[in-house]
Amino acid sequence: MKDDRQSPFRGAHEDIETARDIPDTPQTRAPAYRLAFADDDFLCRDALRPVRLQLELLKAEMVLTEQNIESTVVMFGGARIPAPEHKGNARTETLAGLSKYYAEAREFARLMTLRSMETYGRQHVVATGGGPGVMEAGNRGAVDAGGHSIGLNIVLPHEQAPNEYVTPGLCFNFHYFAIRKMHFLMRAKAMCVFPGGFGTMDELFETLTLIQTGRMQPIPVLLFGRDFWDGVINFDALARAGTIADEDLALFRFVETAQEAVEVIDGWDTTGSKRASIPGR
Repeated sequence: MKDDRQSPFRGAHEDIETARDIPDTPQTRAPAYRLAFADDDFLCRDALRPVRLQLELLKAEMVLTEQNIESTVVMFGGARIPAPEHKGNARTETLAGLSKYYAEAREFARLMTLRSMETYGRQHVVATGGGPGVMEAGNRGAVDAGGHSIGLNIVLPHEQAPNEYVTPGLCFNFHYFAIRKMHFLMRAKAMCVFPGGFGTMDELFETLTLIQTGRMQPIPVLLFGRDFWDGVINFDALARAGTIADEDLALFRFVETAQEAVEVIDGWDTTGSKRASIPGR
């Protein structure tokens, strides 16, 4: 992050360096003496959770603003879906078959990144969760086009490093799922959701809920692979039961290919405003 500090006062970095060279005494070794903003133990206290939430929101927001990222196209999907060249190693036959969506995700990201480069990489920048599977395909497609892409990673109990295709300067790591999901949507102009598991479902339904309840401007929400989605979620049954409205079925569209997704995004009515009421209530 660039330092555009104009203040005449001493900076925080200067005092951190100075504090490292102080005499070693019982007083200076005491935790109470540490500078608050350089004290990891202090910052990780439960009482400091609001500050940590703010820091996670601010850091990514400031970097993206400094990098002139104005809008994004978000791609969600399963971390376990292999690239076609590795489908022979898939854990199940179904996962091997879903590898075609890795290829479609990669191609979609390539097409959108080519379009993004027309705005010097400011608009419709591909954003993924930064991990393997469909996320890797999205970042990889951006590399294929010669552009940059965003990876919003999350610390998990098992080891997870960002995939190698995320642009390093746009690769973030989060502790709070909630703040990470905010960043997925704050600049989103479209969302593409590929076959996936709990995480993919979580991100899809949170977005649909925000749009349904008028908390978010409608954006294209595209579900790749109708056969997969029809097999795991009966959207029509929700409407028949009355737990969602028939109108809610129009909040998303099914697509099969990258080119079809681009065409749907181009034809989407972007003049709609946030809902003022919820149909069916």
